[in-house]
Amino acid sequence: MLSFFSNQKFRFESKFSFMRIRWQKDQYLAILNNHAVDYPMPSNQTYMYVFGALALLFLVVQILTGIFLAMHYTPHVDLAFASIEHIMRDVNNGWLLRYAHANGASFFFIAVYLHMARGLYYGSYMKPREHLWASGVLIFLVMMGTGFIGYVLPWGQMSFWGATVITNLASAIPLVGPAIVDWLWGGFSVDNATLNRFFSLHYLLPFLIVGLVLVHIALLHAVGGTNPLGMEQNIDTIPFYPYAYVKDLLAVVVFMTFFVFFLYFYPNAMGHPDNYIPANPMVTPAHIVPEWYFLPFYAILRSIPDKLGGVVAMVGAIVLIGLMPWLNTSEVRSSEFRPIYRKLFWFLMADFLVLGWIGQNEVETPYIEVGQLATVIYFAFFLFLVPALGKLETILMNIKVSK
Repeated sequence: MLSFFSNQKFRFESKFSFMRIRWQKDQYLAILNNHAVDYPMPSNQTYMYVFGALALLFLVVQILTGIFLAMHYTPHVDLAFASIEHIMRDVNNGWLLRYAHANGASFFFIAVYLHMARGLYYGSYMKPREHLWASGVLIFLVMMGTGFIGYVLPWGQMSFWGATVITNLASAIPLVGPAIVDWLWGGFSVDNATLNRFFSLHYLLPFLIVGLVLVHIALLHAVGGTNPLGMEQNIDTIPFYPYAYVKDLLAVVVFMTFFVFFLYFYPNAMGHPDNYIPANPMVTPAHIVPEWYFLPFYAILRSIPDKLGGVVAMVGAIVLIGLMPWLNTSEVRSSEFRPIYRKLFWFLMADFLVLGWIGQNEVETPYIEVGQLATVIYFAFFLFLVPALGKLETILMNIKVSK
């Protein structure tokens, strides 16, 4: 009798466990369906809205290639450069992994820059998406930190001296600056301890980026995506699959075609030749420059004669982008209906490219003066032109309505 009841209890518990697992499976599939299949997308979204998906794709590329590269990399000042050459020459398809990782970083930043530019153009930062925008800028900041410490790992000339220059910037912080520099270095100069901790951080930070991206996507799905017209209500929607999915897939094919072209034919076009020289603390390169995606902010840093002022300006240039929801005073979202802002936007893009060009040139006349002018224009756009233009548009609309 006891055996019978025990068997019945076991069957009931097994059936209950199976039902619970099946319910959890259905729940997860429902979440996946709601966020990746039937998720409603504005029907008038253009191809300018595909860069977020492209950035996510290259984040995956960076993590996968980085994991395999870490299997063969040696974070030691005497062996790091040789381990990179070992990956390039001896590891099966190691050259492909290394070039995919190096060029993937550049294409990752290209996708993110275009994603941010689209957001600025179509007003994706405006209410109710302030926190969504701020989370995106936070991802960008972590990306910059990850990209910088990754640039140090090959331990070439530009890696070593770039690390020396950039980490020294922390010494400009009053009171605690020198202590922060010593902590970053792990000693009294950029050396083996620095390389070890940079390698550890470079391996861990991408997973932090993944977490922030999930938060970013959750915030996006909570408020919904924008569209070129800037409308919030009465917008026709379509399911993400298959309509938006096919659009993203076409963009992935086109973008990956360019990526593969650079990967196979011009793998070193976006790098610096001095980084193929082993790091030598006794020989300073004639001109120290970071990777190209840092150049606009590096130009802002150099444009300020004071060290602390330069650091504040460089960090402030990124923070101002994150403050756009609160700096903006316009009631109109999309640039399609803001002709003056549209011209100012393209002027800002041109100014950003000029800053990038200045960042790769030497610190001499006329590059100093051009860089300072471009820096003033950059800050004027966010601090003066954007707030003033929004108020002007409000005044003009009120005048038109009163007539």
